[in-house]
Amino acid sequence: MDNLLLQSNRSSRVHPQKFALWAAMASIVMMFASLSSAYIVRQAAGNWLEFQLPSAFYISTIIILLSSICLHKSYKSFIGGHERNYKLFLVLAFFLGLGFVVSQYVGWQSLYALGIDLKGNPSGSFLYVMTFIHVVHVLGGIACLITAMFHAFALKYVVTERRKHRFELVNHYWHFVDLLWVYLLIFLLFS
Repeated sequence: MDNLLLQSNRSSRVHPQKFALWAAMASIVMMFASLSSAYIVRQAAGNWLEFQLPSAFYISTIIILLSSICLHKSYKSFIGGHERNYKLFLVLAFFLGLGFVVSQYVGWQSLYALGIDLKGNPSGSFLYVMTFIHVVHVLGGIACLITAMFHAFALKYVVTERRKHRFELVNHYWHFVDLLWVYLLIFLLFS
């Protein structure tokens, strides 16, 4: 009876790595919430330049959403026993992630061409800082995707609880940075 209770207690606990990921994501949310708050306060203070977001930011939204879909399909293929699709969608998610970073850079170049730079008006400075910090988090996700691709191509294809757990962590983080970008885009459009 005690053994059964102990097993039940173990299975209901959150894995420490998953908890650490959630804690990290919560701190990232808090950072972007504080940046959003500072943006609103500074905007209300005046001397705020209004401008349209470059089309590259809309394109990057499509790219990161497609990347998230590919990673989800990769995960489903992994646990479903479809090795070829698992690897294919994982590689696609990776290259789309790189495409997102490139499209952000193109967006920054478009802003600069309009005369909106980091040292100019606070509105441009906030935009550069918020999008750059997001790109840094995406680059962290790309590093995780590289590790996942290493596991996909260097290790024998076997679905184990450990590999499934690692892939879930990558999946959760990538979807998180995806949703974070969607939030940022909506916030920047409507504020």
